[in-house]
Amino acid sequence: MKAVLFHQHGGAEVLQYADFPTPQPKAGEVLIRLHAAALNRMDVFVRNGWAGLKLEMPHINGADGAGEIESLGDGVTEFQVGDRVAINANLGCGECEFCKNGRDNLCKHWHLLGETVRGTYCEYICLPTRQLYKLPNDFDFHKSVAAALVYQTAWHSMVSRGKVKAEETIAIVGAGGGVNSASIQIGKYLGAKVIVIGSNQKKLEQAEMLGADVLIDRSKEEDWSKAVFLATQKQGVDVIVDNVGTTFPLSFRALKKGGRLLTVGNSAAPRFEIDNRYIFAKHLSILGSTMSTISEFAEVMDLVVAGKLKPVIDKTFELKDAAQAQERLWRNENFGKITLNI
Repeated sequence: MKAVLFHQHGGAEVLQYADFPTPQPKAGEVLIRLHAAALNRMDVFVRNGWAGLKLEMPHINGADGAGEIESLGDGVTEFQVGDRVAINANLGCGECEFCKNGRDNLCKHWHLLGETVRGTYCEYICLPTRQLYKLPNDFDFHKSVAAALVYQTAWHSMVSRGKVKAEETIAIVGAGGGVNSASIQIGKYLGAKVIVIGSNQKKLEQAEMLGADVLIDRSKEEDWSKAVFLATQKQGVDVIVDNVGTTFPLSFRALKKGGRLLTVGNSAAPRFEIDNRYIFAKHLSILGSTMSTISEFAEVMDLVVAGKLKPVIDKTFELKDAAQAQERLWRNENFGKITLNI
């Protein structure tokens, strides 16, 4: 099969479009002929590498994928050849106490597809059937990959961890990323008022099209926490979605007393200083999470397929042009998800 892979860490130049052995399904697995994949910033982090990351080389990026089942491993009865499926990249072992209790995103042996195991920048992949969501025959593969990882991540963070309620006010730091565009829609679906802090007017206009109620341009409002404070009649917000990390100090200031900060990542840096006085004086909660459970993945994908949540696709590249796609992502030129046509 064809795949985009790398033999060593580095810049986009290490990515190669090359031949790689087609996998064969084990018992309980299926072989999927992929038609679409989607990019995440994690792809670039893995390609660059970090201290302690150990991969079987060559490595293949990619968490999101969708396609048709090509063949079945022994014991598979719930799927048939030709079924159209989307992939849940949250890989639990299925055997530990967390997996058996339906909390597989806390699995003791957890992996993320494309991060510590080979991913979806390729023509074929084998996965256990528990990782698959059956798509309707008329649902677009690219829409499904644009939704899979980011919508389950935002759903678990906002609904399961954050307990966002109707009539609450939430702020989202960043407009263009996949999780942020998903968070805007989920916030509106839950009945919340949504404030978006974006890097430029164009991205804010796109956020408004997704339902954002208040737009703050941080290129013009350096202290955007003050702008949030004024936009909420000097009350502050109930919830802030901050996956940047280095912006936590401003997020603390933007929250009202008893507010919750939700985070699923650190796109700017993993380490930074915070002022603990805001946390205890304002009774703030910091709630982190990663991905979602299998049941939540099915729940949010049902909403996507029903058209109640609408994934945003920025641009589609051919698989062989994955390096260009990653460069666009890393330069923050996208609004929504970048996908690969396979």
